[in-house]
Formats: sequence, structure tokens, C-alpha cells
Amino acid sequence: MTRETSGLVSGLIGVIIFSGSLPATRMAVADFDPLFLTAARAAIAGVLALGLLLIFREKRPVRGDLVSLAVISSGVILGFPLLTALALRSITSAHSIVYIGLLPLATAVFGVLRGGDRPRPAFWIFSLLGSSCVAGFALMQSDARLASGDALMVGAILVCGLGYAEGAQLSRRLGGWQVISWALVLSLPIMLLAALLLFPSEKTSVSGQALFGLAYVSLFSMLIGFIFWYRGLALGGVASVGQLQLLQPFFGLALAGLLLGETVSPAMLAATLAVIACVVGARRFSRPMASPSQRG
Repeated sequence: MTRETSGLVSGLIGVIIFSGSLPATRMAVADFDPLFLTAARAAIAGVLALGLLLIFREKRPVRGDLVSLAVISSGVILGFPLLTALALRSITSAHSIVYIGLLPLATAVFGVLRGGDRPRPAFWIFSLLGSSCVAGFALMQSDARLASGDALMVGAILVCGLGYAEGAQLSRRLGGWQVISWALVLSLPIMLLAALLLFPSEKTSVSGQALFGLAYVSLFSMLIGFIFWYRGLALGGVASVGQLQLLQPFFGLALAGLLLGETVSPAMLAATLAVIACVVGARRFSRPMASPSQRG
């Protein structure tokens, strides 16, 4: 298996895992406060990450890595979980999932700004087409009203894209699971304290479905998924592997149908095929163009 293929496989596994994040969050916010949910999922994953780092005796990041780790923590450990949890109080899981199709553009843009990736112009065309497919699907499946949840989802996409791109750069030196683990450990003291302070009272009734949602976002969304995702981005490239995120809304909608009983329409299948075509096209043009000196 080539380095690029290995990166694509790892990235796809990460995407499938992340596809369950919003349905699981929807389950959890039914009984848990979004602030507590954000702190608790990070604290649980942080304790597990600390254990992994100690077991494998991983070297500590250098001082220069702390800024990158802080950016990752702010984006994927605090920002995205909190904003999506708040959004899911006012919009449905299916409505929120379609915004995930905008992640490839956000990740690629921040990859250019932070990592120096320079994909060909056709890459951006296919990325825009893929995102347009997602936007069109969103309009077909919802009432197209702009609510506070929509604005929160846009903010979540932006901070998550930055965290993805920053993590991809750092994982080339530290390793994928090490990066997310150190980011979780960095935020652990604050998140653990917040989780304890925000812990629900004994009178609060919590359903088994909400507990399942909390367990999923803590174990898979916050840790296991990132192990595969950052490895994929590091091996296959941010621009190329990042396009796999275009598939995430449709995996997520399928899971929402199974877990939350939402209807999966034929339009979903048609849009999925269109998005896959855009992913293939974007991957073809994700490699940077040769410079004049290289062509000569």
C-alpha cells in the first residue's frame, strides 16, 4: 500500500467515525447541558489520552509546539464541540450534518495559510462544486430558514477546519494520535474542572440514549477518530484527504436515519453520487503545479 493510499484509508475511517458525532451529540444534548457535554467529553478523552501517552512513553512536545496544540485544542476540542452542541438545541441533526460538507474548503484554505499547500485551480473548482452539491441538498431537505443554529454551525466549521489543518502539520512530526492526545492533555485541567463544576444534579434524569451519545463523542469523536484522521492527513496531504469530508454528511445522514429514525430520501443517494464525483475530481488536481524551473 502506497503512502497516499494508506492516508486515504486512514482518512476514510476517520470520516466514518466522525459521521456519528452530530447524531450522537443530538442524543446527548437531549439530557445534558451543552457546556457540560463539551467539558465532559474532553475530560474523559483527555484522561484516556494521558494514559496512552504514559503507557507508550511518548516524548513531550517542545515549547514551540504549544502554540499549535493550543490552536488544535481551541478548534476541535472546545470550539467545534461547543458550537455544534449549542446549534443542535435549535436545529435537527440532519439539518446540521449538511454543513459538514463545507469542511473540505475550510480545511484546504487553512492548509494553504498554515502549511503552504498550493493545489491547482481546478481543485478549488471541484471543491466549490462539491460544497454546492451539499448546499443544494441542504435546501432540498430543510425549510431553508436561517436560524441561530445555522450561524453556530458555520462558526463550528471554521474553527474545525483550522484545527484539522494545524493538526495535520504537527502530526507530520509528532504522529497523528500523539497530536490529538497532547492537545487533549493540554486542555485537561480546564475541562476536568469545568466538567466537575457543571456536573448535573442528582435530580436530573438522564436517558440511556443520552449516555450513549456522551460515550460516543468522548471516545470516538474526541480521540479514536482523530487518530485515524490526522494520520490520513499527514500521509495523504491536507488538500487530497480533506476532500473525503464531502462524504461525511451522507454517512451522517444514514446514521441519523438508523439511530434517530430520520427518513433517508432518494435525493440523498443522487447527491452522494455527485459529491463522490467531485471528490474524485478534486483529488486529481490536489497536487501543486510544478514551478517554471521544475517544468524547465
